[in-house]
Amino acid sequence: MENIPPCPACNSPYGYEMDEKLICPECSFEWKPEESEVDEGNAALVVKDAHGNLLADGDSVTIVKDLPVTGAPKPIKAGTKVKSIRLVEGDHNIDCKIEGFGSMALKSEFVKKA
Repeated sequence: MENIPPCPACNSPYGYEMDEKLICPECSFEWKPEESEVDEGNAALVVKDAHGNLLADGDSVTIVKDLPVTGAPKPIKAGTKVKSIRLVEGDHNIDCKIEGFGSMALKSEFVKKA
């Protein structure tokens, strides 16, 4: 295939062809060439944890370092387990509820998949 379309997940121009699929070397997203033409506006959200594992809506994660919370007297401690996360676009790409703190937006680089 001469003109490989950019990755639908991260928009990387470095995709390559393997068998019947196209693969992105930057985010490891795999797709079929026919899908990229049909679903061009429907890119999947790719979020990885601190160890490179892919996260999905509803996953449980564990905080990997103490996180200070503005306006709170104490930080969120490392090892705190968070259930039923929701992935969103943006810098803080995880929405969740943490017991004792309430609704929270976290960066995926500070969590690991439980």
